[in-house]
Amino acid sequence: MKNWLKLILIVLPLGFLAGCGEEEKVDVVRQAIAIESGEECHLCGMIITNYPGPKGQLYSRGLNGNMRFCSTRDMFAFIVDPENQHNIQEAYVHDMAVTPWDHPDEETYIDAKQAFYVIGHGKKGAMGPTLASFSKRADADAFAQSEGGDVYSFDQITLDVLVSMNSLRTNKSLPAE
Repeated sequence: MKNWLKLILIVLPLGFLAGCGEEEKVDVVRQAIAIESGEECHLCGMIITNYPGPKGQLYSRGLNGNMRFCSTRDMFAFIVDPENQHNIQEAYVHDMAVTPWDHPDEETYIDAKQAFYVIGHGKKGAMGPTLASFSKRADADAFAQSEGGDVYSFDQITLDVLVSMNSLRTNKSLPAE
C-alpha cells in the first residue's frame, strides 16, 4: 500500500507540472483598423481612400489579417461568393449616420452583421452604386426616405441583390419595427 501511495504522490504533481507548459488558448479580438493612404481594395485593387462612401473590412478563416475593401459593394461581392461565405468571421462597415459620405471617419466602423443597408439610392461609392450602411434601422429608413432606395439586413443581401443594384427601385425592405 505504501508503494501505491508513494507512486500517487510522485505522479500527481507531475500531472500539474505538465499542464504548466501548455499554451493557453487566447481569443484574438479582431476589429476594424484604420485604412492607410495607398492601401488597395482586396477585391478590385483600387486605392481605397481615393473614393467616397462606406468602406468594408473583414476577417476570414484561413487568411491572415483583415481584408479591406474600397466599398461595401466590393465587400459583399466577396462575402456572397459561395467559396467565402462560410468562412467570414467578423465584418465591419462605416456607420454613415455619423460620418461624412465623401471621407468616412475610421472611428465609425460597426459590426456589418448587425447593420442595416440602403440599396438603390443615388449616392456613389468607389465602383458606382454601393450599399449605405447604418447601425440603426431608423437612420437607414431616414436615408432611404431622403436619398431613395430600400432597407436590407445583412442576411438579405445576396448575389442577386448585388447584381441588380443598378436598377433596384423595388420595395423589398424589412418590415417596420
